[in-house]
Amino acid sequence: MFFKLKKPLTKKIDLKSDLNEMMDVLRKDDFNKEPLNFDEKSSNPEYLYWDKFQYKELIPKNIKKEKLWVMVKILRDIRSKKTPILDDKNNIFRWIKLSKFEEFFHNIDMNTGGKLFSSKKDIDKNNKQKLISNGIMEEAIASSQLEGAATTRKVAKKFLRENRKPKNESEQMILNNYLTMQSIENEYKNRSMNMDLLLELHKMITKDTLTDEGKIPCLRAGGISVIDPINGKIYHEAPNISFVKKELKRLVLFANDELESDNFIHPVVKAIMLHFWIGYLHPFTDGNGRLARLFFYWYLLKNNYWAFAYLPISKIIKKSPKQYTMSYVYSEQDDNDLTYFIDYNIRKIRLAVKEFEEYLEKEQKSNLQMNKKARLKYNFNERQIQLLQYLYRAPEERTSLRMHMNIYQVSAKSAIKDLKGLEKQKFLISKKQGRNIYYYPDDKINKLFL
Repeated sequence: MFFKLKKPLTKKIDLKSDLNEMMDVLRKDDFNKEPLNFDEKSSNPEYLYWDKFQYKELIPKNIKKEKLWVMVKILRDIRSKKTPILDDKNNIFRWIKLSKFEEFFHNIDMNTGGKLFSSKKDIDKNNKQKLISNGIMEEAIASSQLEGAATTRKVAKKFLRENRKPKNESEQMILNNYLTMQSIENEYKNRSMNMDLLLELHKMITKDTLTDEGKIPCLRAGGISVIDPINGKIYHEAPNISFVKKELKRLVLFANDELESDNFIHPVVKAIMLHFWIGYLHPFTDGNGRLARLFFYWYLLKNNYWAFAYLPISKIIKKSPKQYTMSYVYSEQDDNDLTYFIDYNIRKIRLAVKEFEEYLEKEQKSNLQMNKKARLKYNFNERQIQLLQYLYRAPEERTSLRMHMNIYQVSAKSAIKDLKGLEKQKFLISKKQGRNIYYYPDDKINKLFL
């Protein structure tokens, strides 16, 4: 998860002389005509590290970028706040609440009680279970793929929908993640964190899987290095295990909001910090990345940010895995500035929210006419309508009694009634294959969308 840079990204600078020179420039009359906004530009739209900062057009232009970077670093240090996270040399990680975070926090706090963030449309209660199931499924797949699960999203979703046994370790990883996410949403969000629960979550996500050395994943005993299998570069050299065990106790206290803090930390930021903390400590021989992302969801659902159950953040992260890695790198190597990691994750949450809202809007528009026909003419219920919508968009797919029960969390009796009702009206065709009966879409479905 981390990548050790071979050499510093900035040269050593004489702070005293450089600051004096910059202050002289800032005092000049001709400079006063231009706004002093280089600090703000270094944080928007992305919180920049030196490797990108040096190429950005900034004001003032008559100061060398290296010296301007010193000023940015000083301003950041003044604005930063402590976190409870320590590195293996007992140095504190710090973070900055950037001005652009305020609107984001406000939208979350105002809207997670009845609507999804800034969306103006309520989520239909009957549609809620399907959306949660889909969100959890997407998160389980993407989070596992980030850790090396070798399968496509389409194949993985079909495997989970059909509720069949995994054929290989990649599918086992995805199934474990999916079941653990379900357990968090249904049960664990109501429990306080402790070492037993932490170990239980790890055991669930690594069930029937092995480490690269062919061993069962467990709490590590010695040192460990995470190496990129493609290029051989070291991602992270984890702290020694005695330090890790000590810090895990503090992490548990922080997760339960029992660790004293001088400053209020928004729950979303706390969830991101927990994500980072697990990744930095790297306490297990395998499964650390998945566990870190699960911790993020557990904390937010525990604190009633229920809308995050819909949002597969890992699906968004998977589109920029290098940026994800570098957000760890920058935070560790730039004087323990955790703002890089927090900023990256908040930007990805924004994208996940936007993608979900666009999906809802598209679904609502395309389904309006179909819903009217299905309800008035055939008196279908919401589950039946959603199944018809799914099969209309994926006519090559199929469903079964077990799949229907699993997706909508209903009894066998209700699932049978749903499927038989659709078959009776000739929207589904049943075929027996071995012990199972599968239901396939009939061409009649297309008429509902005309």
